[in-house]
Order: sequence, then C-alpha cells, then structure tokens
Amino acid sequence: MADALASYAVRASAGGRLVAEAPPVGRSEFQRDRDRIIHSAAFRRLEYKTQVFVNHEGDLFRTRLTHSIEVAQIARSISRHLRLNEDLVEAISLAHDLGHTPFGHAGQEALNDCMQTHGGFEHNLQSLRVVDLLEERYAAFDGLNLCFETREGILKHCSPAHAAQLGEVGARFLAGRRPSLEAQIANLADEIAYNNHDVDDGLRSGLLTLEQLAEVGLFASHLAQVRDACPGLVERRVVHETVRRMINTQITDLIRQTEINIRAAKPETVDDVRACPALVAFSPQMQAANSELKHFLRANLYRHYRVMRMSAKAQRIIRELFAAFDGDPRLLPSTVRTRGADTLARAVADYIAGMTDRYAIREHRRIFAIEAL
Repeated sequence: MADALASYAVRASAGGRLVAEAPPVGRSEFQRDRDRIIHSAAFRRLEYKTQVFVNHEGDLFRTRLTHSIEVAQIARSISRHLRLNEDLVEAISLAHDLGHTPFGHAGQEALNDCMQTHGGFEHNLQSLRVVDLLEERYAAFDGLNLCFETREGILKHCSPAHAAQLGEVGARFLAGRRPSLEAQIANLADEIAYNNHDVDDGLRSGLLTLEQLAEVGLFASHLAQVRDACPGLVERRVVHETVRRMINTQITDLIRQTEINIRAAKPETVDDVRACPALVAFSPQMQAANSELKHFLRANLYRHYRVMRMSAKAQRIIRELFAAFDGDPRLLPSTVRTRGADTLARAVADYIAGMTDRYAIREHRRIFAIEAL
C-alpha cells in the first residue's frame, strides 16, 4: 500500500504516540488506532447520541454512530482516489465525534454555557480529551494513546488559548499551519455526510417536504434527474436516489478541485502540505451550492418548532444536571470524582458529555423526579 501512496500522503506516524509502544504486528499504526477507537466505550455510546433527532424519536434516524460510519466511508473513497492514507482518514473519521454531548449541538451549547467560567466546552477538544485521558482500557496509559496524526485530525478547531495548552498537537493553530490532507478530507467528508443525511432524515420525519427542497438548487437539479430517469418511482426511492446522487456529485467535485489545488501547490511532502493553504476543497460553484443547502437546513429543519422544542428540553436537562452536580458533588458517582480533571466543573462536564441521550434523561429523572425515589 505504501508504494501506491502519493509522496505527500502520511505513511507512518512521524509524531508517534504520547507513550512509546512496540510496533503493531500484522497491521499498521493507523489500523491500530482505528481498532482502539472502534473498541472504545465512547465509540459504542455514539449509538445512543443524537444527530438531529433525540434517540428515542425513531429507529431509522441517524445517530452519532451511524453518522461517523458514513463519514468514514465517504472519506475513504476520497482518500483512495487521491492516493492518500485510507487507514488514517478512517481513524480520524470514526473518532471525530467521540466527545460530543448528548442531544447534539443543543447539548453542546448548553454545556458550553455552563462552563463559560471554567474554560468553556467544545466537542473537538472533548474528543481529544476522550482519546488522551478519559478512556480507561489499558494498563500502561490513560486514554487510547493514539498516533499524533490521528489526534491532530480529531482536533479540527481550537482557540489559541487552548492550543497553547496542548503541546505539539496544538502547535499548528499557533503557527497558522494546516493538518495532513487526510485530516482535511475527514473534515469535509463530515460536512458531506451531515448535510445530505439531514436532508434524508428531515424528509423521513415529515419536517421537510420535497416541495420545499425543490427550491434548493443542489437538491432540485438531482431531483429533476431522478424524475426524468425514473418516472413513476415511489417517493421514498426518489428521496434515496436524489440524496445518493447529491453525495456522489459532491465527492466528485471535491476530488476534482483538490486535484487542481494539489497541482497548483506542488507539495512533495507532508510538511509541504502543512505549509500550504487548505488544499482539500470544493469548487467555488459547489461551495455556493452547499452554503445554500446549509442555510435552508438551518431555517427549515434545525429551527423547526418541533426540533426547537426538543432542543429546549435537552438544554434544560443539561443545565439542570450540571447545576445539581456542580452544586453538590456528592450526587456524582464516586468514579467520576476520581477522574483526571483539574476542577469539579470539568469533571462534571466530562461526565455529562459522556452520557447518551437516554442516560441523560434517566439521570435527570433520578435526581429531579419525586416518583423516581
């Protein structure tokens, strides 16, 4: 495989692991990372963490787990075409949401509000915290002891203040450098997956209609293709055909534009990639189409009154749990209080962020519902 990789692809881990280990046998360093991620408790919990809809609202809506698998599939396809390291891009994709709170972005916003006087909360930083510290599986180290390049890819965004505390993995944010192409691919594969699959889930839920989406350019053009090619097709199949064609078009565009960018920048090594502007990108036309789709989803799905009601309830659960635990740490399980957090508030945030949707609902009921005594 290494011989087939482009010269600027990541091969072995240059940055290594936080704790030195013997090389893996029968698999690459990044395959070892992927396997550790898949076997982690945080990865299993993603099955019961929401994407847009709270977990119990339906069995067919995306969860953080199915989303992460879809991101990995898209990212591997792009990586293979560009002759990059598929194992690394898969590991990053599967780990990118490990630190996400219950209840999706509504949960993150609430927990960040609660943590404003304690350094805030951001799920990318929390994902890194999970793999560096919070997973408890191995005798020799805390966390999963992943390779530098995997950890770098997980940390998509970071403020200078936080970056300064993260050592080597935060240094690129201070120096204005980019991560590997594999990390850049995982980032945009995430965008492709959630935009298109939120369309699918929005239609499935009945919160969006084909008539509404027919006013959005990217969806409308592919919907017309499907209706021309398959007249009389039932609506459910029309939706699937339209969404899969949208995904394929975006992947194709991303590959084409990235190839153009690479030819123009002429990187020879991974270090050259880090010194360039971001090379993995959509064309300007596709970027505009994606922006239109995002604006539509924000206005018509994420701010739909039914989603807003769910989000309001979710944020109330997060805020009340945080206030209860931070106000009286005796309410916390003893194992939570012994974690490697520098403050009680951070320990509480770690505990809440690790909850699934339904566990958070149950914990709230145990603490606040009289009938649960």
